[in-house]
Amino acid sequence: MAVKPKIIRTDAEIEIPRLDAALRRRGELVLLADGVSEERLARETREAELLLMCYTPVPARVINQAGRLKGIVKYGVGIDAIDIEAAKARGIPVVNVPDYAQETVAEGAFALMLALAKKLRPLQQAMDAQGWVWPVRDWLACDISGKTLGLVGFGNIARSMARMAGQGFRAHVLAYSPHTPAGGMRAAGVEKCENLREMLNRCDFVSIHAVLTPETRHLIDAGALEAMKPTAYLINTARGAIVDEAALVQALQTGQIAGAALDVYSREPLTATGHPMSALFKMDNVILTPHLAFFTAEAMRRLEDDTLARCIEILEGKPVLVKSKDPRLTSQTRGVVFTQQGARR
Repeated sequence: MAVKPKIIRTDAEIEIPRLDAALRRRGELVLLADGVSEERLARETREAELLLMCYTPVPARVINQAGRLKGIVKYGVGIDAIDIEAAKARGIPVVNVPDYAQETVAEGAFALMLALAKKLRPLQQAMDAQGWVWPVRDWLACDISGKTLGLVGFGNIARSMARMAGQGFRAHVLAYSPHTPAGGMRAAGVEKCENLREMLNRCDFVSIHAVLTPETRHLIDAGALEAMKPTAYLINTARGAIVDEAALVQALQTGQIAGAALDVYSREPLTATGHPMSALFKMDNVILTPHLAFFTAEAMRRLEDDTLARCIEILEGKPVLVKSKDPRLTSQTRGVVFTQQGARR
């Protein structure tokens, strides 16, 4: 009787029951909790043929000790926690699921922007405490219509955000994305900005949609925050480390910007005490959500379906489909096939 392949899935707290059931039918599935040590991950992965991860780092040591590993699947988008160069050196394909929640995350970012504009958090707090409030200046909200939204990055999520704000709410939309042609932005009703800080100075709302790379780490730093209007709001549903979070906390404490809504953080999970950003919990002009902008029933169905398809390709020894255009993934040359090329490698 053939021995079933060993499959590792990290970040077991994320509930994906259909995927887990399908993987158990194909192999021995081992679930590892968030925060698993590198030593245990390396030990468990040593005989594994497939590794699925979401947030848990997969460093070179783990990859190099996994002698039977056939592929790494990020069940999500961001791949910065994987040592892709180490995987490439061993010919182990790495794949993510880039398009399962594009519209979903854009809706989440837009909902956060609306909540900031309409002061929903402090209003709810006041209602909970008092039962009713009257229309005094403290509750004076603002419209999205006629305001200026700046997008940092202009991938598919940002495009959806631009459509919602521009076509849906008649906002003026700007975008900073150095590698995106101006013509493509114009076709989407968006004005391309060549200088980030000049764009920030014009915006009433700034929404971050960039990929985390060495070039974008702390792209929104103290200087960028200083360039924003004191009446402007920052929304981040991309990656926490794109923002210099210490500078953001200070900007919010001093009233340098009007407020922020955050779904992502450099150090997760966020905690009410003992975290570099714990002070934000006490600010009524800040909305904090636990990295769940992607988490809808529809998006999770797409995630499970796409992830399972990639896992089956790897377990059956087929070239794994890479849908992402991230150069870290498209530079792979072994065991992959690309949607934009249609050619197997």
